[in-house]
Amino acid sequence: MDKTAAQLDAQSTNENDELPDWQHDVRVLQEHLQYAFVQGCKVLGQGRVADYIPELARADTYAFGLVAQKTDGTVVSCGDVDTRFSIQSVGKVITLAMALKLFDIEEVFSHVLMEPSGDSFSSIIKLDTKSDLPYNPMINAGAIQVVSLLANHVNSQDVLQFARYMCMDPDIDLNEPVYHSEAQTGDRNRAIAYLLKSKGVLMADPEETLDLYFRLCALNVTAKSWATLGLVLANDGENPITSQHVIAPNHARAINSLMFTCGMYDGSGEFGVKVGIPAKSGVGGGIACSVKGRMGIGVYGPALDEKGNSVGGLAALEYLSHALHLHVFDYHPYIVEG
Repeated sequence: MDKTAAQLDAQSTNENDELPDWQHDVRVLQEHLQYAFVQGCKVLGQGRVADYIPELARADTYAFGLVAQKTDGTVVSCGDVDTRFSIQSVGKVITLAMALKLFDIEEVFSHVLMEPSGDSFSSIIKLDTKSDLPYNPMINAGAIQVVSLLANHVNSQDVLQFARYMCMDPDIDLNEPVYHSEAQTGDRNRAIAYLLKSKGVLMADPEETLDLYFRLCALNVTAKSWATLGLVLANDGENPITSQHVIAPNHARAINSLMFTCGMYDGSGEFGVKVGIPAKSGVGGGIACSVKGRMGIGVYGPALDEKGNSVGGLAALEYLSHALHLHVFDYHPYIVEG
C-alpha cells in the first residue's frame, strides 16, 4: 500500500532528530522520490510545451522524469530519466563554469553582473535602459555575453566536450533540428547580441557568438545528466564518483549562488521561498538542482508554466524540499553539532 505524505514525512527523521533516515536508507529516498513523481504527474496538464522554437513543440506534454544522485553514488529515479531533450537555458551553467575556468571570477564578472533582473529571461528592457552590462549570466543577455567571452578561445566541440565532462555523460550531442530551429527563430537573441555590440561590451563577433550560443542550447541531455551536474556543484566542484575536480570550489559557490537567486527565470524568488535549492531551469523542460553536500537532482518535464519552468518539476521539488528538509535555510541539528 502506498504511504501518505504524512507517513513519509514522519519517517524522514528518526526519533532523536539526528541524521534523516533517507540519508542512510535508500528505500526511504526512493519512496519519497516516487511520491514526488506522482505529485508532479498530477499537474502536467496545467502546463504547455514551449512552441516559440518549433522543434520544442514536438515534446510530449505528459513526459516526466525525476532522478536523484547522492554523493555516495546512489542513484534513484522515476519516469522518463533517459529521454534526450535539449539543454536550453541550463546550458548557461555549463558556459559560465567554462568561462570561470578560463578567466576566473574577477574577469568574468567585469563583463556581466550578479544581480537578479526580475524580468523574463529574454527581456532587453534593463539592458537597454538601466545598464550597459547584462544583470546576470542566467538570463539570455548575460549568457550571450559569457559566450562572447568564450567565442574567441573555444569552439562548439570544446563546449560539447566540457558539457559531457561536467555531466559525466559521453552521449550528449548536438540536436541538429533544434539547432536549426533555434537559429531560424532566434531574432530576439540577435537583437540582444547586437545591442551588446552597440554598447561596446560584446567580446566577439555577434554572429560567431550567436552560432555558439544556439549550438549550446541545442545539446541533447537527460534528467540523469542534470542530476550529475547538480551533484558536482553540490560537492564543491568535485565529482565524488570519479574524484575529478571539475571546477574550483569558489567557482561552484558562485554558480550555486547565481542559481539560487536567478536560476528559475523571474520565478526565482518564489522558488527560493517554497523550495530553497540552487536550481537552473530550461524551456526544454529540464531542471538541474544542487543540494549542498548531499545530492544532485535532475528533472525532465516539458510542460511549462508561464515563466518557462517545468510545472511537474516545481511540484515535485517543493514536495522533496519539505519532506527531506533540503531548503538551504532548514535547521539541521547534526550539522550544527558536528
